[in-house]
Amino acid sequence: MSTPGADAEAEQDLDPAGIRQVLTAGELTITGRLTNASNATLYGTVALDGVTLNCVHKPVAGERPLWDFPTGTLAAREVAAYELSQATGWRIVPPTVMREGPWGPGMCQLWIDTPDEDDHDLLALLPEDFDEDPADDAAAHWRPVLSVELGDGRPAVLAHKADERLRRIAAFDAVVNNADRKGGHLLVGTAEPDHVYGIDHGLTFNVDDKLRTLLWGFSTEPLGPEFREVLERLDRDIETGELGGRLAALLDAEEVAATRARIRELLDTDRIPGPEGRRRPVPWPPF
Repeated sequence: MSTPGADAEAEQDLDPAGIRQVLTAGELTITGRLTNASNATLYGTVALDGVTLNCVHKPVAGERPLWDFPTGTLAAREVAAYELSQATGWRIVPPTVMREGPWGPGMCQLWIDTPDEDDHDLLALLPEDFDEDPADDAAAHWRPVLSVELGDGRPAVLAHKADERLRRIAAFDAVVNNADRKGGHLLVGTAEPDHVYGIDHGLTFNVDDKLRTLLWGFSTEPLGPEFREVLERLDRDIETGELGGRLAALLDAEEVAATRARIRELLDTDRIPGPEGRRRPVPWPPF
């Protein structure tokens, strides 16, 4: 979804620290609102020293109270998700900071331009028997998530691509305990068409198991060396490195401890969790 007004070339010239500096210290101007969001989600720009970036701003004052998350904590959870994402090296979450805005403090995140918010082939509705034909290689490229019924009554399967970029996001979601990984929260940007971003991480880091996602298809596969190395590094960085301090400034101590416990469980089981035994494994609506 491209929106005119921001300097895309300037964004490409900045490193992540430079982008965070503009997001944090730049003049924030709100120009619109995303009306399909459940909490106040504002669109605007930040400008600093001749650089202007498009951004999303979610003020704490615009968060709806939830029974299972402490009031006024969703913006900080979004920033914590970014900090952990950076520590993985996978850059799943766009640059995100806490800052003051017109309605008080809130999170501010770099806007990711997309040609069309549904213009990627990461999710698909497939025939229910797509993986039964040995002559069809669809089973090698797709992972089934759940059975659905199409508008004309035909049965089908909602599936996600067997894509390493999605596998990384699935592992990340298991670590941050993401309760809301919808299809619409996966973005392929125009600037990096080979990269997949994940957005909307307000419902993360709960001490209770809340994992709800469309990316269940990797749960039968071993983590592999890369994922194990990343998880082991996260565990060390939370215990003794800078990541632990950054998370502690944004989350409760119990939530940080629960994050380490999830990392160790992933390493012990050598698997990304699956939907088995979960009452509501898929977020609603799924897109």
